[in-house]
Amino acid sequence: MRAVVQRVSEASVKVEGNIVGEIDKGLLVLLGVGEEDNDKDLEYMVDKILGLRIFGDDNGKMNLSLLDIGGEMLVVSQFTLYGDVRKGKRPSFSTSAHPDKAEKIYNQFVERCKDKGIRTEKGIFGANMEVNLLNNGPVTILIDSKKTF
Repeated sequence: MRAVVQRVSEASVKVEGNIVGEIDKGLLVLLGVGEEDNDKDLEYMVDKILGLRIFGDDNGKMNLSLLDIGGEMLVVSQFTLYGDVRKGKRPSFSTSAHPDKAEKIYNQFVERCKDKGIRTEKGIFGANMEVNLLNNGPVTILIDSKKTF
């Protein structure tokens, strides 16, 4: 699994002009699922993202996690995170999971975050979405469950 995690003051996602998910202070997570991903990858991503210490403490040092601050999360499916442009200029998505598998794991990610007590909103899987955010910092972190970067 791959994620782009952004620390935000607020974020929302629209489908066909209607807001389907929005949050205040927390994390916007663009989440992609690969063809070889499994429960181990899912658990790694939930633990890693919820535990990221990228929020300021009383001294202004990035030392607190989403769990520590009681923040919110907006998760948007993003299969293009598996776009491979090493050859040519048109991305290849051959390592992205099949949509049925990807949607299942995406929904499991959202549910596991909710189970940890995080108010978690989401987009609509497979829809054309408009994502709006106010990146705080800016802070943007890339995560890959296979640790390729």
